[in-house]
Order: sequence, then C-alpha cells, then structure tokens
Amino acid sequence: MPGPEFALMATVGLAILWEFAVKASRREEFETHYGPDGGWARLFRKSPGYVTTELLNDCGTPLRYVTIDRWSSTEQWREFRKRHAEEYEALDRECEGLTTHEAPLGEFSGR
Repeated sequence: MPGPEFALMATVGLAILWEFAVKASRREEFETHYGPDGGWARLFRKSPGYVTTELLNDCGTPLRYVTIDRWSSTEQWREFRKRHAEEYEALDRECEGLTTHEAPLGEFSGR
C-alpha cells in the first residue's frame, strides 16, 4: 500500500529535485538555507503555487543531499521564476559557497 508521500505526490502537480555535495565546514549553514523553513522555502512561499520543500540527507554519504520542492503546477513554478527572478538569482549567489557540486535531477509530475 502506498505511503503518505505517494498521496502527496498524487495531489501535487510538480516536484523539482536537486542534488548537492556540501562542504563539510558549511553543512549547518546549508541545512539552514535549504531546509523546509530556510531561505529558499521562504522565497518560494511568496507564490501561492508553492506547496512544500523536503531536504533529504544520504545515509551512506553524509555530505550528499537532495531537495524536493513541490509546486501545485508547472505554470505556478514558471510564474514564480518570472516574478522573483532577481531574488532567486541573489539567493543562488549567496548559497554558491556552501557546496562543491549541485545538479538538477529533474522536474517530475504527480500523474
């Protein structure tokens, strides 16, 4: 039987996943910025289409993280990016020094 995460995904139109390798000396700061109450989530909350953010830590590789940002629709995500482009880019620049690697894993729909 599917768990609660399946039910959430089924009701959310878009999930955006990113992978990060975090600098050991900046781990706490990274978790603060990228967690569900961090700077990114606060910025995303400016959009009515934002749903939630999850921060996952790899059990086998402690400095590896994945974020899942959930949006009600692709359209809402794109509209947010247009309206808040400057704030998004500024926060991205602020967070650059926290990681040694970051890569998008994709945009997934809840079909």
